Amino acid sequence: MIQKEEQQIIEVCKRFDIRGEYQSYEIINSGHINSTYRVYYLREGNIKDYILQKVNTYVFCDPIAVMENISSVTEYIRAKIKQKQATAKRNVLHYSKTLEGEYYAIDENGGFWRCCRYIDDSVSFTQTDNIKVIEESGIAFGEFQLYLADYPVEKLNIVIPHFHNTINRYAALRAAIEENQAGRVQEVQDVIDAYFAVEEIATKPYRLQKEGVLPLRVTHNDTKTSNILFDAHTFEHLSVIDLDTVMPGLVAFDFGDAIRVAASTAEEDEKDLNKVALDMQKYEAFTRGFVRTVKNSLTDAEKKSLSLGAIAMTLECGARFLTDYLNGDKYFRIHYPDQNLVRAKCQLTLGQDMIAKLAEMEKIVEKYFNEE
Repeated sequence: MIQKEEQQIIEVCKRFDIRGEYQSYEIINSGHINSTYRVYYLREGNIKDYILQKVNTYVFCDPIAVMENISSVTEYIRAKIKQKQATAKRNVLHYSKTLEGEYYAIDENGGFWRCCRYIDDSVSFTQTDNIKVIEESGIAFGEFQLYLADYPVEKLNIVIPHFHNTINRYAALRAAIEENQAGRVQEVQDVIDAYFAVEEIATKPYRLQKEGVLPLRVTHNDTKTSNILFDAHTFEHLSVIDLDTVMPGLVAFDFGDAIRVAASTAEEDEKDLNKVALDMQKYEAFTRGFVRTVKNSLTDAEKKSLSLGAIAMTLECGARFLTDYLNGDKYFRIHYPDQNLVRAKCQLTLGQDMIAKLAEMEKIVEKYFNEE
C-alpha cells in the first residue's frame, strides 16, 4: 500500500510531466536544509531517475527567487560548456519544467518542489582522503567561477540577505546570547568567549569587501565537497550542484568554505576535538586545482585573500552553529541533542588550527599563482 509521503511524491512528479511507470523512491539525507528524494521511473524498458526536492521555505523565504537564480545560472553554464563540447548533459544540472512551464511546483499544502535529472554514473563525497578527488574539487569550483566570470552579478536575487556577512553573523550571535531563548548560554560561556577572541580575523574579508578592496562576483556560497558530482569510475569532476545560495559574493568565501570541508581531518560534527585539524596535503591539493583554474582571472587582492577566506568561513560557520544552538536548534537539522554545539566546537578548533598555519597556507597559494 502506498503511504502518504510516497503518494505526494508521485503527484508532484506528475506535475513535472515525468513519463513512464513509477517504481520507487529513496530519501537522501546528506543535506541540512531541504528534503531530498531520488525517484525511479521505468520508461521504454530503462530505469530513469530524478532528484526531487522539497525546499525549506523557512530558510529560503522566497523560493521563486531561488529558482530564478538557479535556472538562469545553470542555463548560462550550459551554453558556455556547449561552446566547447557537443553536450553538457553530465556537466551541469538540468531542471525540469512543470506542465505550466515553471521550474517549480507548489503542492496543496503550500510545499515548494523542484525536480532535476539525475546525472548517471555519478558519485559525491561528504569527506574523502582521495587527493585526486580533492584536486578535482578545486578544479570544479574554479570552473564554476570561470563560467560565470562575465555573468551580470547585479541580476542575481539576494535569496538570503547578508548570508556571508560575518559582521552580521557575529551580531546574530550576540543577540542569541542576549535573548538566551533555550537557556543554554551559561553552560557554553567558554565556547562563546573563544569565538569572540577570533572575531577580528573572522570578519576581515568582509570588511575588505565593504572597503572596496575585494570585488563581488557570482559565487556558489556553499562549496562543500558533497556539492560536486564526480564520475563514479574516474573520479573526475562532472557538475557543481546545490545552487540554492548562488549570489554575489567573494571568491575567498567560495575557496574558504571548500577548504573548511575538503581539507579538514574530520567531519564537521566530530566530537573528539583531538582529531580536528587542517590537513596541509589536502589543502595543497584543492589549492592546486582551484588556483591553476582561476589564476588569470583574479585581482592581486583576491589572491591574497584566499587563505584568509578559509579561516573566515570556518569561524563563520561555527558561529552560525553556535547561534542556532543558543536559539534552540531552529535552522540546521540535527540528528541528536547538542549536535549544533558539537559542530560549533569542531569548527572553532579547525579555525584555530588554520590561524596557526596561515603563513604556510599563504605560501602554497603563492606557489601556484607563480608557477609557469
